[in-house]
Amino acid sequence: MDASEKKILIVDDNLEFVKTVARSLEKEGFQVSVALDGTTAIQKVSSESPDLVLLDLKLPDIPGMEVLKGIKAIREETAIVIITGYGGEQVAVEFMKAGAVDFLSKPFNFEDLLNAVKNALKIHDAEVDDSRYERYPYLEKFFPFLAHEIRNPLHAIGGALAIIQRRSDQKDELLDQSIRVIQEEVYHLNEFVQECLDFVRPPTKSRFVEVDVNEVLSFILSMMPHMFEELSRKIRIIMETAPQLPKILANYEEIKQAFVNIVKNGFEAMSEGGEFVIKTSFKPDPDPGWIEIVFVDHGLGIKEGNLQFLFQPFFTTKPRGTGLGLAICKRIIVERHDGKINVESEEDRGTTIVVELPVGPPKDVA
Repeated sequence: MDASEKKILIVDDNLEFVKTVARSLEKEGFQVSVALDGTTAIQKVSSESPDLVLLDLKLPDIPGMEVLKGIKAIREETAIVIITGYGGEQVAVEFMKAGAVDFLSKPFNFEDLLNAVKNALKIHDAEVDDSRYERYPYLEKFFPFLAHEIRNPLHAIGGALAIIQRRSDQKDELLDQSIRVIQEEVYHLNEFVQECLDFVRPPTKSRFVEVDVNEVLSFILSMMPHMFEELSRKIRIIMETAPQLPKILANYEEIKQAFVNIVKNGFEAMSEGGEFVIKTSFKPDPDPGWIEIVFVDHGLGIKEGNLQFLFQPFFTTKPRGTGLGLAICKRIIVERHDGKINVESEEDRGTTIVVELPVGPPKDVA
């Protein structure tokens, strides 16, 4: 996310508060404008098209709910974060049901504000991309509808749960466990929705840049101890990377996502631990050459009869899997980057996935 491209509108009648928040966000590179009342806010949404609005509940001229509805009527994809005084959490939940994505209770520190802003902008970016899916048939048309219908209640559940967590007795083990279960289920549903959208998201050629494959893999492996805290202690990672690999022209975030999916699958297949191997090499033929990435796990392996279905959307053998991980990998690697992906596996012995990516630009980018 490039902060310099993001516009934020702060709506609050406390001028000193607005100035403080505006200065802090501008230091992070955001484009910031302000409105001290609801009428001005709605006018600025129409004229400036902000990506995010920080909206105070109590304004001198128009109720906050009316301002929110006015903003959504003008620009539905604008993300809105509610700013509320102490004790306004219940009202904030009602606003989230109406379309706000998060809320902050005054007073708050800048780190909390920045986290809320970044999360809200991620949601905004996803919804902007969703609006482009109308040209896709069948499932591709259904996914944005699914995302809209699931995300809104999930935001409300998440906000309500945050209030419960802050006000509950943390010494109550049963309550604490129940809260964790809800958080995990909300996370799982959000992940499912995002994977559905990732599967149909059209490629953004303007985001193709030179990518160092070894650097991407190193970054992903540094994330694994955080994603798989217990498993990481039992799995030994072996990296055999070729030095001075040519860079590829690719969408960095998409290539990273494809590799993350493959590595996650490998880790999840190795519940008993073992070695996970990644190798990179350069293949000069045909010109201008290919980068080969080999992922080897010594886990459960895949039944021979299931190999033919691996890249089909929603096919999974995992109890909580979405069946979209490898389907997304194929779409990114093969369809969007003119690459290749091949899977070899033997049950109870492990799986090898070989990815090949061209050094030259994909056909649609050249």
